[in-house]
Amino acid sequence: MSWMQKTFSLPAKSRGSYLITDEIERHVPEIRSYKVGLVNLFMQHTSCAITLNENWDEDVRADMSDALDRIAPEDRKGEIYRHSAEGLDDMPAHIKSALIGASITVPIKDGKLALGTWQGIWYLEFRAAKHARKVVATIQGQKV
Repeated sequence: MSWMQKTFSLPAKSRGSYLITDEIERHVPEIRSYKVGLVNLFMQHTSCAITLNENWDEDVRADMSDALDRIAPEDRKGEIYRHSAEGLDDMPAHIKSALIGASITVPIKDGKLALGTWQGIWYLEFRAAKHARKVVATIQGQKV
């Protein structure tokens, strides 16, 4: 059994849902050296998230962002949230991050991510201002 861990940054993005499967594969080429294993991807932040979802129709990402905005709206009147230290989108971003999650684990099979036909890795940014985000990738598995 072999372990590997590295940290990398995603480019700064503003609020939205982004398909990053190809970017993960570029930043973590070590995936190719594993016959079987797991890769865990962990976002080191509390106002963004990572998940698996539809990789074909970009409308799904826009709809997801819209739905999350309805679940945890900005508090323009200051009547919903106590915490607003970094702006109107701060507490809603924390709520969305807690709902979606800060990590995913994907199986590795024969040097590739074992994703389903329509699955892709999404990065969801919940803050309006652009933020560069750090991801810790940890692989455990059997090398080729």
